[in-house]
Amino acid sequence: MRARRTETPSAPKLDWEIFRTLLPYIWEYRGRSIIAMVLLLLAKVATVSVPLVLKRMVDVLDASSGAILALPLGLLLGYGALRFTASAFEELRAALFARMRYGIMRKISLQVISHLHDLSLRFHLERQTGAITRDINRGASSISNLLNYLLFRIVPTLVEIGLVAAVLLKTYDAWFALVVVVTFTIYVALTLVVTEWRLRHRVAMNKAESRANAHAIDALINYETVKYFGNEAFEVARYDEDLIKWEAAAVRSQSSLSLLNLTQGLVIAVGVTLIMVLAAKGVVAGEMSVGDLVAVNAYLLQVFLPLGFLGTIYSVIKHALSDMERMFELLDREPEVQDIPDAQDLKVELGEVRFEEVEFGYDAERQIIHGLSFRVPAGKKLAIVGPSGAGKSTLARLLYRFYDVDAGTITLDGQDIAKATQRSVRDAIAIVPQDTVLFNDTIFYNIHYANLDATREEVVEAARVAAIHDFIESLPDGYDTVVGERGLKLSGGEKQRVAIARAVLKNPRILIFDEATSSLDSASEQSILSALRDVAAEHTTISIAHRLSTITDSDEILVMDGGRISERGTHAELMVLNGVYTNMWRLQQAEDDSCEASVEPLSP
Repeated sequence: MRARRTETPSAPKLDWEIFRTLLPYIWEYRGRSIIAMVLLLLAKVATVSVPLVLKRMVDVLDASSGAILALPLGLLLGYGALRFTASAFEELRAALFARMRYGIMRKISLQVISHLHDLSLRFHLERQTGAITRDINRGASSISNLLNYLLFRIVPTLVEIGLVAAVLLKTYDAWFALVVVVTFTIYVALTLVVTEWRLRHRVAMNKAESRANAHAIDALINYETVKYFGNEAFEVARYDEDLIKWEAAAVRSQSSLSLLNLTQGLVIAVGVTLIMVLAAKGVVAGEMSVGDLVAVNAYLLQVFLPLGFLGTIYSVIKHALSDMERMFELLDREPEVQDIPDAQDLKVELGEVRFEEVEFGYDAERQIIHGLSFRVPAGKKLAIVGPSGAGKSTLARLLYRFYDVDAGTITLDGQDIAKATQRSVRDAIAIVPQDTVLFNDTIFYNIHYANLDATREEVVEAARVAAIHDFIESLPDGYDTVVGERGLKLSGGEKQRVAIARAVLKNPRILIFDEATSSLDSASEQSILSALRDVAAEHTTISIAHRLSTITDSDEILVMDGGRISERGTHAELMVLNGVYTNMWRLQQAEDDSCEASVEPLSP
């Protein structure tokens, strides 16, 4: 028995692991990154030079002997040039990073979507669509935020602090540099500790908000149900209960932010005061000029003003890393069904289908198929019937290789599908499912989706075969009519006819009809069955049916019960057996007779 793989999520990533995952994408833009870093350094050198020019200007203007106009004018022009140069380098760096920033977002988003399409059916049956799309959108946005704050806020601030500390150390007393470094260290440590504490309130606030939104959306989606039972007040009260929790968490979050801002202000005030005291003492002692005092003050503004955003930046980065982790977890999921190394494409020319001792279960405790064997010769029609839960639709999923069998083999024209590429297996088959879900696009798009190389004439012909062309032409926009979310603008029967048109347009060797006429009235059913018989004449056909009247012309009928074949044969042969199939037939005939009797007019 083959080991069953599972698509279990990976263990949570550490922050450094997320950065490591991101590095290969950044490395693709290493040329731009190097140039941008050089521009960053040049911009900060220009920025740090501004206070020195400012000091020189003040000292010249303060000279008691009278200043020559040309000198301060030159300094003023130099001051303006440095300001412009710093700004120009910053904007050039931003322009260079734009390509990297948005290019990485596009590539990762594309990779995630591609990977989701590669994941197996089990994952998509268990996932929450809203949560998945939210994780992708937030993850992609978080990449942009992370790169923006790291490369435009944190790295520039660190470079600037390093340059300022170096200038203060070289130009003035070492105490100036020491106070700046110590103040910065205390400020950062305090911010990180308090922000980590604040994040708990923020998380609680976000969870309460998500619950409130989920309840509100659920109630609005089920608007009619709320009205049926008169539960408007109950829904409003439930929404308010969530909002009360959100309000409490929001107040705690804001209060903790105020505490953080207060302590940050205290640290900066102490640091600035110490440095200004040192500078004032230097001026009084004649060791420093008034220009030096102005320069030191300018350096303090350059260093400490960006720190005011540190708490916000740290919080944003933590949230970004969390969102990116959820997105990268999707990439870490291994597909349950994978092509083997050097898998070959199937070459299906005849369309013979064979199941040999197939066993399968969705999990170890839920065995669905037990040692199933049957053969559908090329061009023949096989019908599969049985009660709900007998495993009928599971056979279609196995044939499509949405799951790998636990034991046994499934072959198409003698080729084991487990050794072939999944794409070639699915190219050989078309299905009309019981529940047809359409894209929120035009009718033409939904039919054409089955064969993207088909012409408009071929799409129209497929619609004719499916007996839906006249209906489409009766619509104001014809084939350009948008069907709505999940095709809700069409009736169940109309959606199934679109699905039949898809199968016709794809024109594979093997057709599967999974309750293909379950949503049609009797007249439409007969029209569709006639068309399907013409289509199936040149294809191998497997019909999964509930209404036995639709499969009486099958070459063989399998009666399944509990994942096993209990009876097999043609309609006539099974009726002679007087077994399960016969009982099902008689029961359905009685139901049909009862329905016909119920619509007969009453006697006057």
